Amino acid sequence: MNAVVIGCGRVGSAVAKGLQAAGWDVSVVDENEDALTRLGPSWSGGFVVGHGMDVNVLERARVADADAAVVATNGDNTNLVIGQVLEKRYEIPCVVVRVLDPARADFYARRGLRTVCPTETAIAALLDTVSETVGVSGPVAP
Repeated sequence: MNAVVIGCGRVGSAVAKGLQAAGWDVSVVDENEDALTRLGPSWSGGFVVGHGMDVNVLERARVADADAAVVATNGDNTNLVIGQVLEKRYEIPCVVVRVLDPARADFYARRGLRTVCPTETAIAALLDTVSETVGVSGPVAP
């Protein structure tokens, strides 16, 4: 299985390493060549320096062969645009996009884009933990 990860920060690098450990052939794209150090010395996958909205960069990362793509740069707008390009132009079967803004994540999810919103996850976990700690029964709504 082939995967492309756009963005090699804490999240993208961890996803790339996890996919590779699971046996995937992984290529990573990041604007900063120094981000390659996050993948560690044992990294054997691909790494392309460039912006994920650049079609030439995407093609060097072999998106045409990808079975899955994860888009986790530091910008919601960038992630959403790249995710839609990967879905529509390259017809990658599984595209997952990190979106920090809950309203925006919900908007695009309702239109079929797979989104993960760490902000929503954090809110839910914090509310659950507070409820469990003080013994409140039932979920606390945000």
